[in-house]
Amino acid sequence: MTNIKKIISATALTSLLSSVPAEATVFGEYIESAYNFVCNDIKSIVDEHDYDVYAPLHAWHNRYTYDHEHTSRYNEDSFGFGLGISHTLEDGDWSGLYAMGFEDSNYHLETFFGYGYQWNWTFGDEDQWRAGIGYTMGLTQRHEYKYIPVPLALPLFGVGYRGLNLQAAYVPGVHNNGNVLFIFARYQFSL
Repeated sequence: MTNIKKIISATALTSLLSSVPAEATVFGEYIESAYNFVCNDIKSIVDEHDYDVYAPLHAWHNRYTYDHEHTSRYNEDSFGFGLGISHTLEDGDWSGLYAMGFEDSNYHLETFFGYGYQWNWTFGDEDQWRAGIGYTMGLTQRHEYKYIPVPLALPLFGVGYRGLNLQAAYVPGVHNNGNVLFIFARYQFSL
């Protein structure tokens, strides 16, 4: 590259980077705020928590994105087991740390170690019923990837009564890959 091309490239890059500092600052502040929120929440879960038992129940493959050849051979009974710790905040929101192992769509062991947060709306006598949306993020290990940890962030949905909860996460994807609604039960209790 000639010196003139280097100067022009450096000038263009400098101009481009200097034209977006406000947006980058706002985005950076948002990321920092979210990171601090999750770190503080994890610390509070560890400091004061209930216990959770997880039972993976079903992995529904979206029939609008899979052909019959794939769905006919996939396992949708994702039986397994998991343990976790969590807390319910005064406003009814829930967050927790957990580990689950279950049989995946191809009949192999899959594990997930993660953090979840669910904003809940409570109702009924003494607010014992709840429904909510949130997210979960963590690491999964699958046979297809030689059990190398793969990071995932997924939407989370749930309904519950007292300590018993039915939750689901949706794994987005493309045709014949992903697009799975993973449904599991969670029982929260204190010792």
